[in-house]
Amino acid sequence: MTRKTFLKKASALTLAGMLPALYSWQVEPFWVEFVEHKLPVNNLPDHLHGKILMQISDLHVGKRFDWHFLIDAFGKARNYNPDFVVYTGDYVNLGTPEEISALEQVMKHAVSGKIATLGILGNHDYGKDWSDLSITENICTVLENKGITVLKNSQHDCGGLHFIGFEDLWSPNFNPMQVMKHYDPSKAGIVLCHNPDVCDLDVWNGYQGWILSGHTHGGQCRIPGVITPVLPVKNKKYVSGVIDLHDGRMLYINRALGHSFQVRFMVRPEITVFTLTQT
Repeated sequence: MTRKTFLKKASALTLAGMLPALYSWQVEPFWVEFVEHKLPVNNLPDHLHGKILMQISDLHVGKRFDWHFLIDAFGKARNYNPDFVVYTGDYVNLGTPEEISALEQVMKHAVSGKIATLGILGNHDYGKDWSDLSITENICTVLENKGITVLKNSQHDCGGLHFIGFEDLWSPNFNPMQVMKHYDPSKAGIVLCHNPDVCDLDVWNGYQGWILSGHTHGGQCRIPGVITPVLPVKNKKYVSGVIDLHDGRMLYINRALGHSFQVRFMVRPEITVFTLTQT
């Protein structure tokens, strides 16, 4: 092989190696996928059949990526004209004053539901070591000022659909039985729970239905069917998408709109668009 041929081949290999890195840094982190699913709900009232429920999760407003991308995604999401919108936690990274100010700017453009807009908190919304409740209060103020009802171990009736929301598993306020002891199986219900590991705890009181979670980001980088190297959950089966828990509960894990770090590979950011149906 001549020196010229060697350099050409080396350059081609270098470029081939750089392209996936460039894609995972500058393309996929901002290539939002609107994932559409049917969501069959037990005891759903007739007037809610066919309504649209949108799930947005894990914004992670901070300095790790350009959060103006979130505002652009919200603009696209409004085209779906959702009836319900649920935000399932991790609005910021650290909860610094700068991040709270940026969150206010982002949430000025937040997507709202025609019937209801609700939210729960994620571990990052409790500050350092997931224990700073003053940060939690600041985030709740931002959300509530935008008309988002924040569920903290509580439930809310939205025209015949009951949303049950847990505080985060890693927070000092995690107490799902505070609300689940009042669970009424005759009512149409959906549980909002940021960390899917809660599904493996004995806190469900016979609940039958859907659980909407986030937290995992789908791993952010993975080779489907081969490896997902980083997952912040004990149960490594909890990656993303629909998971049948085989006891009457169905779990959906949203891949997150934002990211912990600006890198994604084969795990596009997601906004989920559910169509409510009767079982």
